[in-house]
Amino acid sequence: MESVPPPRNGPHIAMVLAAGLGTRMRPLTATRPKPLIEVGGKPLIDHMLGALAAAGVQRAIVNVHYLPEQIEAHLRTRSGPEIIISDERACLLETGGALARVQYILGPEPIFVGNTDQIWVEPAASPPGGTAGLLAAAFDPDRMDVLLLLARREASLGYHGRGDFFRTASGRLLRRGDASEAPFVFAGLYVIRPQIFAGYRVVPFSANVLFNIAAGRGRLYGHVMDPFWMHVGDPEARAAAESRWQEEQKWRGADSPI
Repeated sequence: MESVPPPRNGPHIAMVLAAGLGTRMRPLTATRPKPLIEVGGKPLIDHMLGALAAAGVQRAIVNVHYLPEQIEAHLRTRSGPEIIISDERACLLETGGALARVQYILGPEPIFVGNTDQIWVEPAASPPGGTAGLLAAAFDPDRMDVLLLLARREASLGYHGRGDFFRTASGRLLRRGDASEAPFVFAGLYVIRPQIFAGYRVVPFSANVLFNIAAGRGRLYGHVMDPFWMHVGDPEARAAAESRWQEEQKWRGADSPI
């Protein structure tokens, strides 16, 4: 999929989380960082960067920690979006601390944040900007601090949990809590207002802290994706995702746009 202008008021900056140790993906990550593991002939990080570029992202901040030189060398081969490296060699900051570290270069506008172990094949009839573009278009800063991309549990691969959220008719999210299961899973991409983590100390903490703050304010929302979602968390899931990817390509009848 070619790059297109960002949706109206859509993010043009993204944070891509690529610093994890990839322990669940061993032995594949013994000599290669998880973001460079391939599915469909393409490194996982390129799937996410491609989706973001299609949605109009012009600059992506990528954090690195484990085998960082390999990720940096690979990113130098890409033509877009512009890449800024956030170096976490000295201390792995987790998903929330990574955002706190780069807040000084983000500005006030909403940004995308994406993981590198979540992939999907865009439907042939996807609009310009694809799934990430639809997520951006659904973000309303007057009502929302965070808008999570959600997958339906029954339309997913590689996820074996009991679900993460319930979603109201208006799109607001409620944690599963004590319920035995919930229908929706966080699919590894979201839009967030940087103001929600402004002033946070640069220490390791989970982005779930920010999600919970937004939920407490009634400002955590979810957008349900249409494509089949694949969580590539371990070697077995990678093999299953590779098989599903090939099947999706046959059904689609063309190369994936991401």
